[in-house]
Amino acid sequence: MTQLTGLDALFLHLETEDMPMHVGSLHLYEVPARIRRDFVERVRRHLAGRLHLCPTFTRRLAPTPMGLAPPAWIDDPAVDLEYHVRRVDLPAPGSREQLDECVAELHSRPLDRTRPLWEFHLIHGLPKGGVAFYAKVHHAAVDGQAGVALARAMLDTSPHPRAVPPPPQADPAPLPPPAVRLGAAIANQFRQSGRLLGRLPGLARAGSRFAGSLLAERLSQLISGGADDPSQPPLLAPRTPFNTTIDRSRAFACVAVPIADAKRITAALGGTMNDVVLALCSGALRAWLDERGELPGQPLLAAVPMSLRAEGDTAQNTQATMVRIGLATGVADPLERYVAIREASESMKRTMQAVRSELPTDFPSFWLPWLLPGAAGLAGRARLADRLRLPANLVISNVPGPRMPLYLAGARMLSYEPASIVTHGLALNITAMSYLDTIHIGMVACRRAVPDLPRLAELLEAAHRELLALASEDG
Repeated sequence: MTQLTGLDALFLHLETEDMPMHVGSLHLYEVPARIRRDFVERVRRHLAGRLHLCPTFTRRLAPTPMGLAPPAWIDDPAVDLEYHVRRVDLPAPGSREQLDECVAELHSRPLDRTRPLWEFHLIHGLPKGGVAFYAKVHHAAVDGQAGVALARAMLDTSPHPRAVPPPPQADPAPLPPPAVRLGAAIANQFRQSGRLLGRLPGLARAGSRFAGSLLAERLSQLISGGADDPSQPPLLAPRTPFNTTIDRSRAFACVAVPIADAKRITAALGGTMNDVVLALCSGALRAWLDERGELPGQPLLAAVPMSLRAEGDTAQNTQATMVRIGLATGVADPLERYVAIREASESMKRTMQAVRSELPTDFPSFWLPWLLPGAAGLAGRARLADRLRLPANLVISNVPGPRMPLYLAGARMLSYEPASIVTHGLALNITAMSYLDTIHIGMVACRRAVPDLPRLAELLEAAHRELLALASEDG
């Protein structure tokens, strides 16, 4: 058995039917005509020889007796590939709009916790014989970087699949009896508590530095009589249409931005690729809210995942935390808005540098399997997100992906479009993933909160053209 970390367990405890906690991705594939007819079976055979390369493929949850602690991972090599790898056929004409609708519907379904927590769907019926591949994996099993590592185990850099050593010959271990599982869970809770106690001095020092830095900046502003520093986000975010209670409906859309364009923008305006993604989202969100007459006076705040993963660490778990960055949506001028976002991003990086190494991703969660699922369900039924202001308006993340072409069972991958999680109060999630020479910016929303997600995608494309024009003027 492998015990879940405290952070991974949270994704299980907070999951409800309306709020599934899996991450996904959509890929378009160029499938040679000679293998197109039996491509689904070909993929199943391909995966059958590689399941042992990645623990996520073969491990499932073993509940702790009485739900006193989070479940553990146990290895289950008897994976039913007929279930986990499925075919979907789009009706004619197989348009991009139909594909997005199909992905949104698939993304709304929670994963079956009695099986390994992943599913692949091969979507046929696209024009010119193209095939789309939608994958989803529970966030308890992977974060963005671990997901890229999983893809590398499954994919190849050549249309000719590489030779893979066979799995080690071993009889699967039986599920340990309840008393053993309960004892292991309790022992793990004590270990987690000990590790957390050992980190408390470092956390206290980091917290003091963090608070001292913020206090010094605020005092400096008061003494100088200056205005609030836009790089320091306020405590709570303003109300917007996507800060609401969600239901199980989903919408999906994606925008492609050439990496060369993003580099041209950073060369002319400074900043990083991440700043470009934030600025594109800011411009689109500002325009979308303004069209609806709902642009708040206070700038929107983005919750931005920050990886805590060490270089070379490919463990299949979540190692990340959240930081907040102001999106300067109250600034009308796109250049001034970009500069404000860049400065806010730089300020957050400086602040987090002092505490990053001290932030825990593993912590005790005794009794949480009893408490959190009920609390999450109650919060949804009580519609608390409709009444409370939260620290952020939406989630925006940027995950660097592979720069070389990848292949699945002889078919070439053409795109890598991410689809992530929305929650009560955060009904919009925007995730950027780079692949080859393109940044794919995938948007997932609760359809009830954002009924016109394609319009937001159009405005993101317009924000891209606007920033590119600024970069050309500056150059």
